[in-house]
Amino acid sequence: MTPEIQEIVRDLDGHRAKFEAFCRSLSEEELDREVPNSHWLVRDFIAHLATIDGPVRVMFESMTGEQPARTSTPDTSSGERWDVDRWNDSRVAARRTKTVDEIFAEAAHERAHMHGALANLSEADLDKTMHFGGDNKRSAADIRLGDYIRGWAKHDVIHAADMLRALPERKTPDVEAWLDDPAVTGYQRMMNR
Repeated sequence: MTPEIQEIVRDLDGHRAKFEAFCRSLSEEELDREVPNSHWLVRDFIAHLATIDGPVRVMFESMTGEQPARTSTPDTSSGERWDVDRWNDSRVAARRTKTVDEIFAEAAHERAHMHGALANLSEADLDKTMHFGGDNKRSAADIRLGDYIRGWAKHDVIHAADMLRALPERKTPDVEAWLDDPAVTGYQRMMNR
């Protein structure tokens, strides 16, 4: 792994460990709370993070010129633009009745594949420009792959901040310190106007 990827993986794994511990501490009542300014429940953010590594990994693999062994993204050969929001909603809905243990088992499987994809990226790959297709709140943009991955490594903590809108009593000093990151506050400001 490149030094940049090693640092990113440390952050990624650290955030996942904190996110998993936080989620496992939640009661069923807390998991089933509706998140303000969202159409998801608290538990849905866990399901989202368990499943999104698949298509993101495929995107990272495509930047190395390798053909992925399997793909988690839908077939877009019809020319129809892949709608990440629709895809996320379908994955979340399909996991709403699963336990936290089942969801984190799936997440661990996907994350193991992600580690392999990240390890295959070279310094030259990290300097490539990738196209972010946008979503329902952000416009499409071209961005340096390494910068995208560095921001994406904060995905767990970003969604922990989303979940806390339904769990204000869970904002302990430790959790607030975890959330105290310019990328997290900037994302929250942009996505939750």
